[in-house]
Amino acid sequence: MPKRLFLTASHVFAALAGFGLGVYLLPILTAPPAPSQVELATLAGQATYSGEFRRDLKDSDPLHWGEGRIAVSAHNIVLTGRIAPGPDYKLYLSPEFVETEADFMRLKPQMQRVGEVRTFDNFIVPVPATVDVARYTTVIVWCESFSQFITAARYR
Repeated sequence: MPKRLFLTASHVFAALAGFGLGVYLLPILTAPPAPSQVELATLAGQATYSGEFRRDLKDSDPLHWGEGRIAVSAHNIVLTGRIAPGPDYKLYLSPEFVETEADFMRLKPQMQRVGEVRTFDNFIVPVPATVDVARYTTVIVWCESFSQFITAARYR
């Protein structure tokens, strides 16, 4: 009986560890190449607003964080920095600064989803023509699949 229990527990542990590694590694393996430094500098130079992702936000932790400079224009949102890798990241604009999952959920009806974040070392997310970035104050990276706050930056 103890041998059967040990085998069952070890197989369950291996399956859970494999799933966890898959969730973490698959987005890294399937991410497109990060934008070039020239492209980042060019688009960031056209920005009207800027802000900073910091690792020390309330709901940021060792697996969910961002760091670097955000540049916001009417056409693009540019990160020169890094965010923790993960699946199904979305970029939102918020009328208020948010640093917790609870605040995100409370304000989500007032937010504007801009697009998908597909790279983790630097990114460029195009802003749809229908979105007015001046109506918002904060950029947020959110994991849609797991309802997980990643990071945020106030840009105005």
